[in-house]
Amino acid sequence: MSEWLIEGNHVTALGALALEHVRVPEDQQVDGAPTTGYLELGSVGSAEVGVWEMSVGAMSDTEADEVFVVLSGEATIELLDEGRTLSISAGDLVRLSAGTRTIWSVAAPLRKLYITL
Repeated sequence: MSEWLIEGNHVTALGALALEHVRVPEDQQVDGAPTTGYLELGSVGSAEVGVWEMSVGAMSDTEADEVFVVLSGEATIELLDEGRTLSISAGDLVRLSAGTRTIWSVAAPLRKLYITL
């Protein structure tokens, strides 16, 4: 395990972490003017662990190989290459495959704990 932002034997309130947001690049905006923010917490081997959030709106993305737990909020993730949509909310565990083209539509500000593989 490499250096962590959060020290060992410690509790971190993931919902209370302040994340600095930036506007989603124009070429990824689908609806509204969404913003995103993230904080990398550390890594285990080659896997990165962090917190990411998105404001209300919709954006397109191409995914990394990732597992995440939704901490708060509600969204749908349209899997463009598969022609189906995932509905996600607090408590859900999600796995996305690298290279998957998506559209994230966030109805309530979404925060997740992610592990990229």
